[in-house]
Amino acid sequence: MKKVFILLFFISLNSFSQDEPSYTTLNTKELHNKVRLNYILVHMPDEQNIYGDSYQLRPTMGLIGLNYNIPINDWLYTGAGFHSAITGDQGGLFTLGVNLGVNKKLYKNIYFDANVHFGGGGGYRVLVDGGGILYTNIGLQYKKNNFSFGVQYGNVNFFTGFIKNDNVSFFVEIPSTIRAASYAEAQEQFIIDNTSKDEFWKKPAVKSVQQVTFDYFFPFGDSRTDSFQGNKPINNTLSILGFEYQRYLTDNTFIYTHVDAMYSGLIAGFMDLFFGVGNNFVETKYVNLFGKFGIGAAGGRIYQEGGLTMYPSVGADIKITEKFGLSAHGGYHRAIGGTFEAYTAGFSLKYYGLSGGTKDPFSDEEIKKIKTQGLQLAVENQTYFDVAKFGIPDSDLQLIALKAKYDLNNRFYVAGEASFAYLGKSGGYAHGIFGLGIKSNKFLNEKVSLFAEAAAGVAGGGRVDSGEGVLVRPTLGINYHANDALSFYVSGGQMWSPFGNVNSSNINIGLSYGFSILNAKK
Repeated sequence: MKKVFILLFFISLNSFSQDEPSYTTLNTKELHNKVRLNYILVHMPDEQNIYGDSYQLRPTMGLIGLNYNIPINDWLYTGAGFHSAITGDQGGLFTLGVNLGVNKKLYKNIYFDANVHFGGGGGYRVLVDGGGILYTNIGLQYKKNNFSFGVQYGNVNFFTGFIKNDNVSFFVEIPSTIRAASYAEAQEQFIIDNTSKDEFWKKPAVKSVQQVTFDYFFPFGDSRTDSFQGNKPINNTLSILGFEYQRYLTDNTFIYTHVDAMYSGLIAGFMDLFFGVGNNFVETKYVNLFGKFGIGAAGGRIYQEGGLTMYPSVGADIKITEKFGLSAHGGYHRAIGGTFEAYTAGFSLKYYGLSGGTKDPFSDEEIKKIKTQGLQLAVENQTYFDVAKFGIPDSDLQLIALKAKYDLNNRFYVAGEASFAYLGKSGGYAHGIFGLGIKSNKFLNEKVSLFAEAAAGVAGGGRVDSGEGVLVRPTLGINYHANDALSFYVSGGQMWSPFGNVNSSNINIGLSYGFSILNAKK
């Protein structure tokens, strides 16, 4: 009897394991995208003393751009990008927008490239007014082994303001491949039960880290406020909320992108954006010591300067589970060629990712299962009605937003977005928010679903009266599913600032594209 019981037990385990389909049944795809870093030299307007007798504009502004482009076919691409000032006196000028471009081979490794970038942003509102930007360019590109560089002639046009200028720009482009599955296969688990001969599965997984950071800046030295606040010394602590993405090149070396926004300490409006490299110089199973160095742009509500900033830091991680951890860190935030400097301290909530393959990229450890996690990327137009401002009349605002929704299961998801104003006389206003969402099952022939979100974050700039920057925004919406991946949606809600005077209704219209991340489980 005992032997029969043991036999039945193992048979039941085997039957249970067969409930999980083989990973070879996944409908996989490779997205061969491009990261483009560009530099644009912009001549500033000739209007005499826009700021008055006390300040004269510097003649040029240097912009750096970070663009992520996705091919639609072999000659047409789309994408999104940030731009930020690093030279001149417009530190704190940031923009966010979407791209549409053409890339065609001319001869051997020489390609024709042209694109249009539309978005919103700004720094000092008087120069950009509503904040709308249209950047058109045309040029040549040299490609070799998926890497490339190019030169373009273009026009930067803040069409609601004063900055309008023809220019020459330079760029480099590096490949970024995402291995994914269809969104229809999200929230499922697949067993790795054999060795696939498919070329897709022969590549190792990608190791990455995403983290939300909570930092405190302690300014010192000659750090000062902007001219609107009287160029006064900054003696108080600045509270900062940020997000960082890290991708590992080796077992202990990574590159990263980091963005921050201030929510307390000054009038809202300070932001920064960094690219950098880091190294884990001590690593154990649960504790990790690291050092990082970032270079990028910062500004807004501090003294007018170029914007180029460095940010070295050190810290320690504690890994709580295989996927989640806590980090404490400290650093030195310094404007290069400017006056702002601060010591920093803070902590992070970290998520460790391993995705897109059946083997650890550095230890060669075999992956046992693949868990598909749904991700939707969206672009939105947001309309906010009768937004409260200080020093200028209240008005409606139009914002362009980039949004990501990460499914926790088939019902709940977390969402994050960055939004920048492009119309409404508040150029330079932006917000970044995170939240929790819930969605219904599809109905009406699987074409329609409903959703609700509750989100909070930080905002500032453009004389929008958000106090020190904290905002809350609940929304309700409806999706129309064109297919499993592509959806159109409309939503509406209310945004208010607990420590300011903003209390505005809003309507959003968006387009989203979904796919499944192939999370590895050892």
